[in-house]
Amino acid sequence: MEIPKRLLDFLEQTKVDYEVLEHPEAPTAQELAALEHVKGRYHAKVVMVRAENELVMTIVPSDRRVDLDKLEGVLGKPVALATEDEFKELFPDCSVGRMPPFGNLYGLPMYIDKSFQEGDFIVFEAGTPNESIKMNYQEFQCLAESKIADFTVKLT
Repeated sequence: MEIPKRLLDFLEQTKVDYEVLEHPEAPTAQELAALEHVKGRYHAKVVMVRAENELVMTIVPSDRRVDLDKLEGVLGKPVALATEDEFKELFPDCSVGRMPPFGNLYGLPMYIDKSFQEGDFIVFEAGTPNESIKMNYQEFQCLAESKIADFTVKLT
């Protein structure tokens, strides 16, 4: 599978600098961060949640996890982790679980954990098992049209 055209077109149209990183497939986000030679706090993983009847994309550093109680407080409604069956059809141009963190490209509301603000870059999956994208965090935040909130806890 190739990097989704909608993602590449979006990045090219906005004229941001980015780098495509090629790597072997990894089963977890933390292992992927190691293959990319970045700390887990810089590698973004997409975690899809269901907030009542709505799917929401959350973006979490690979060294953290979503705290559902905190996220409920942010969204003001009950939340649960979404199953792959609930969201895979929303990303027909991506490998399952490898979608890029741009909810705006897929018509989804998006929340990014505030801990990313501590870094100057972000690395995220590019829709395939073997490619990621690295770019400036501030540029990413401007393009992503996401809300920033505190809804994760550090993995132990």
